[in-house]
Amino acid sequence: MKIMDFMWNSIGGTIPKEVGNITSLELMLLNGNQLNGSLPEEIGFLPNLNRIQIDQNHISGLIPKSFANLNKTKHFHMNNNSLSGQIPPELSRLPSLVHLLLDNNNLSGYIPPELSKLPNVLIIQLDNNNFSGSTIPSSYGNISTLLKLSLRNCSLEGPVPDVSGIPQLGYLDVSWNQLRGPIPSIQFSSNITTIDLSHNNLNGSIPGIFSGLPYLQRLSLDDNNLTGSVPSNIWQDIDLRGNKSLVLDFQNNALNNLSTPLSPPPNVTILLHGNPVCIGQNQLNISQYCQSGTYVARGGSADNSTVCPPCSSDFPFERIPMSPIPCSCVVPVYVGYRLKSPGFSNFIPYESQFQQYLTSGLSLSSYQLEVSTFMWEEGPRLKMDLKIFPNNTPFFTVSEVFRLNGMFTAWQIADSDIFGPYELISFNQGWYNTIIPQGTKSGLSTGAIVGVVMAAFVAAAILSSLVTIIILRRRSRQSSSNKRTAKRISMKIAGVKDFTFDELSHCTHDFNDSTLIGQGGYGKVYRGVLADGIVVAIKRAQQGSLQGSKEFFTEIELLSRLHHRNLVSLLGYCDEDDEQVVLSNPFSLFPPKEDKF
Repeated sequence: MKIMDFMWNSIGGTIPKEVGNITSLELMLLNGNQLNGSLPEEIGFLPNLNRIQIDQNHISGLIPKSFANLNKTKHFHMNNNSLSGQIPPELSRLPSLVHLLLDNNNLSGYIPPELSKLPNVLIIQLDNNNFSGSTIPSSYGNISTLLKLSLRNCSLEGPVPDVSGIPQLGYLDVSWNQLRGPIPSIQFSSNITTIDLSHNNLNGSIPGIFSGLPYLQRLSLDDNNLTGSVPSNIWQDIDLRGNKSLVLDFQNNALNNLSTPLSPPPNVTILLHGNPVCIGQNQLNISQYCQSGTYVARGGSADNSTVCPPCSSDFPFERIPMSPIPCSCVVPVYVGYRLKSPGFSNFIPYESQFQQYLTSGLSLSSYQLEVSTFMWEEGPRLKMDLKIFPNNTPFFTVSEVFRLNGMFTAWQIADSDIFGPYELISFNQGWYNTIIPQGTKSGLSTGAIVGVVMAAFVAAAILSSLVTIIILRRRSRQSSSNKRTAKRISMKIAGVKDFTFDELSHCTHDFNDSTLIGQGGYGKVYRGVLADGIVVAIKRAQQGSLQGSKEFFTEIELLSRLHHRNLVSLLGYCDEDDEQVVLSNPFSLFPPKEDKF
């Protein structure tokens, strides 16, 4: 098994330590559930793990030091849990780590300076933890690969870090701490979009370091003890054409005069409320900048004003806003999507770039994607509702719907420096649910569905710890068929039938592609009708996924013992020569009336 995907399934209980035995595991996707308990040390010994995604659960306890052994892991997404204690300095040994998301936990102690040794890290996001009395390590100012540093509300003390040695830094947030002293003369990266130093105890004047930053979108210095003049040249050298904007928040400081009269472009927002300079606002002609208020990043929705005749009501057709074929009517799929750590404060200037990025990653034309709505959430995170349209045809094929789902759920879309890591909230097939086999709609992901029995085994362990997870075999693609024994090992299990390969070939029309309902790393899943009329899901192992008869029968025996309302029922198996097949009953998860499988 390479993918363990149980996102957004409201699963409770703890993560069993036996997960550490699945040495082939690459993606551990458990976010958006009700998991509790601590993280097993054994996870730290998974040699192929690429992504740990356990965010938005109730997991507590320490981060195991054994996680420092995860040499292939690129993504630590552990935010929004109840993890506590010290961040292990040993994590600095991780050679592949790019995203370290530990925000919204109960972590304490100090921020390890050793993390500056991470050779490939792009995002360090530790917001809303309690590193009381700790300072921001000066070595963080020399992490040459870093794109985003977010340490908001961490009870940090000391000075503002000098980030001059981070050439590509695009986002800095150290707000809501107890940082003291003047703002240092930092040379910010020309890529910077967001600088948030608000809600600290900074003093002195506002230096001239914030001018000449061409992509700056937001500078927040509010709620400090800054004195002197309000700068009037920050927006110079910034391209503010079109839908670009700049917010300068200087509220609640001690600024008492203007260096020169303020005359910003219309898409520059200046906030001065709570400063002495506003006492003479009428004389200085700055009353529009002295109103009380908080800048809130706005969401938005698509505006399709093209006038077209109505589509046929026979299907839930929609228009493609940017279609090269005017007024074409198609049936889309709907995707709930969230950027977990975006590198900007205003999405609107980046919307077209996002469209190009995502459609390129999905091998689609740019017009096939519409950002229907987007909304900033606490974090800040950016939640989106997306529509994906068929290309020059009214409908997607079933295989294309499967492909798109698999691209999202298997994280096959390349990471983006500016958009950061993403989260799939939902993949709503809409009308296509009426034509896609019901056996694929268990509420689990594509990775779990196409590996019906194997994924069900791990699901049972996670859901209720009913059994010990199977210690998976190491597979040898070159010699697996040669090592298989020629003798059949007899086995009799109540309710589980030993089928011949000819029987299964007959009920799937020789495994014809017309009966194919899914495909995964283990093999293909087919729809079959047995001689007695029972409809079954038939999973056929591909070459390279075969195992010895003894191991195969051991797995079948264990699977036959699993009984849970969220698991399909095991009906039978076949083990002949170079064929291994498992049969299951998809209707164990659905009412009998669901006959579209």
